[in-house]
Order: sequence, then structure tokens, then C-alpha cells
Amino acid sequence: MAHIDLGVDEQEFPGITGPMKYRPETAKPLNELAEVLLRGPHSLTRGERELIAAYVSGRNECTFCCSSHSAFAAAQLDGGYELVDRVVHAHDETAPITPKLRTLLAIAGAVQAGGRNVTDELVAAAREEGATDLEIHDTVLIAAAFCMFNRYVDGLATFAPQDREAYAVQAKRIVEVGYGV
Repeated sequence: MAHIDLGVDEQEFPGITGPMKYRPETAKPLNELAEVLLRGPHSLTRGERELIAAYVSGRNECTFCCSSHSAFAAAQLDGGYELVDRVVHAHDETAPITPKLRTLLAIAGAVQAGGRNVTDELVAAAREEGATDLEIHDTVLIAAAFCMFNRYVDGLATFAPQDREAYAVQAKRIVEVGYGV
């Protein structure tokens, strides 16, 4: 049960959806940020950006955000859940992702631990693998934003379904129409 009465059925509006229904005026800019970062035109695919969000959420142990963004990434990456599970849950260094994405995930992990943990060496490694300034910038911003989203969801103790299938409908909607619709 959430720490406050969100005025919604938590089963129907789990995770961040409950607080967003509670405060639609704050939901709008949060959804716009997610839309730009995760779905807007970019050199990283939507699936790769969702994977960064899932990775950070997993490191933050935010069940709802990790589960939902894992579903969104799996729906948009060729490797599906097998790949997502290897990267997000098993931290498998041999998962079949590009070296560039691997270095960007290292940057995202550093941001999750604390922004000052992003070092010149991490950035240089990403650049050596072909990461652009925009990709590095947006990786840092995705990681920072998801630390905020994760704390929003968990700070209000919102409900998170445990069944992976519970996220399938939401994944289909996000892939088809995006955030905030």
C-alpha cells in the first residue's frame, strides 16, 4: 500500500502511474522528459535507451521501473528478454551488446552510484568506442532521470506487479504510442 492515498486503485495504476494520476500537472513534464530521452530521434536506438533506463533502475532495486523498462527494452531489442536479463540482472560482461553500449552502461552505472563517479576515463573509453557527446550527455541524463523516477516510485511505496506478464500491455502501448498518451 502506498504511503499516501493516491486516489486510484493501485492494481490498476501501479508504480509511477498512480502518482502521475495523483498529480497530472507534474506528470506532464516527467512524461515529456521520458519521451524525449527514450523515444525521440537519436543515434542510440529506443531499445538501447530503454536498456539504460532498466539497467539504472535495476541497480537502484526499483522493481516497477526495472520491470517496466526491461519490458520496453525487450520489446524493441532483437535479443528480447534474454538479452535484457543478461545485461540488467546477470550483469553478464559477455552479453551481445556493442562495445559502445557497454561503455555507456558503465557511465550510467557511475551516475547511479553518484554523479561524481563519472570519470574522464569512463568518458574516454566511451569516446574510443565511438560514443558521441550527445550519446554521453543523454546517457548521463537518462541515468540521472531514472534515479529520480526510481526514488519517486519507491519513496511513495507504490505497488509493483511481480509477474513479468503484467508489464506486457504497457510495453505494447509505450512502443506504439509513447509516454504521456
